[in-house]
Amino acid sequence: MPTEIAVILLLATAAIASIATWQVTARRHRRHAAAGRITRPVAAADQRVAMVINPIKAQAAEAGAALEAACEMAGWEPPLILETTVDSPGFNQAKEALAAGADVVLAAGGDGTVREVARALAHSRAAMGLLPLGTGNLLARNLGVAVNDLAGSIQAALHGNERRIDMGRMELDNSHTGIRSASNFLVMGGIGLDAEVIAATRDDLKRRVGWLAYSEAGVRLMPGPRRRMRLQLDDGLPKTRKVRSVLFANTGKLPAGIDFIPTAAMDDGMLDIVVLTPRTVLGWLAVAGKVVTRNRRELSLIEYTRARKVTVSTEEPIITQLDGDLTGAATRVRVSVDPHCLRVRAPATVTGSAAGNGRTGGFRRN
Repeated sequence: MPTEIAVILLLATAAIASIATWQVTARRHRRHAAAGRITRPVAAADQRVAMVINPIKAQAAEAGAALEAACEMAGWEPPLILETTVDSPGFNQAKEALAAGADVVLAAGGDGTVREVARALAHSRAAMGLLPLGTGNLLARNLGVAVNDLAGSIQAALHGNERRIDMGRMELDNSHTGIRSASNFLVMGGIGLDAEVIAATRDDLKRRVGWLAYSEAGVRLMPGPRRRMRLQLDDGLPKTRKVRSVLFANTGKLPAGIDFIPTAAMDDGMLDIVVLTPRTVLGWLAVAGKVVTRNRRELSLIEYTRARKVTVSTEEPIITQLDGDLTGAATRVRVSVDPHCLRVRAPATVTGSAAGNGRTGGFRRN
């Protein structure tokens, strides 16, 4: 499940979520101008279309039929449709689409499918379109792609504006086991409590109630001790902190439209880093209230900064996650950004602007 769900459940109770939904409705027509965004309209000329789809998603069959109809209506060749598997969740299929000469590859599934397709398309000439079939669909939301409108999503993927966005990369090193790994992310990664909540959520409960299942694990794990972590931003001096979670964000908007990180932009060549230090439920509620109401008053329990790379070191292995998928425990995490490496298509009006305050190298409480 997407990482943003875990973050929300760490930030809010049901009452807070209700307030957030009301505020989002009042603000839903607000859009930030994307300063420095690389955008161009896509002509409706002939193009080769491919789709990488997770076949177990509820709308998978409908999505395939709708895309075929859209290509036929445009007078194009039928799309190349490639299904993911448990052992091959999208990367190899996207590479196959590139080899076939695809101009656009639609990622049809959840955040995991989107991440695998993006990994294959990075630094290529092909663009990625989004058919959000998952629960969180956070990248789609940040790009302004309609998550409950299959026809509208296909329209954006085939005829929308094209822009370049950044992609994050996380390298993990576990000194206790000697295991090393690396992967990319488009939305958010983290180390600490956010990953613990994802790991502790019961599968049977997820099948019954969906994302609400995270509330049980979130409430259960909220109270607890902080961990000692050493943080180094860019090439600055490391600082040791006691924290519950460190998040590394490429986008800042969560489900229900909550601007968790208002300065985050997916095309500014920067990472937005958030350090969370609450120990109690009351502490998390204070953080929730600040985020939801956009209160500018400083709060020591949540701190923000921006950097191009960050290293987090710990004595004991701590669990990590990327875009809501668990990525194992690590004693050292190195996170960096690959600027403007991915072409994506989206409607003309998008969120996730590059407008920020430009602050780097030090934490702020805002």
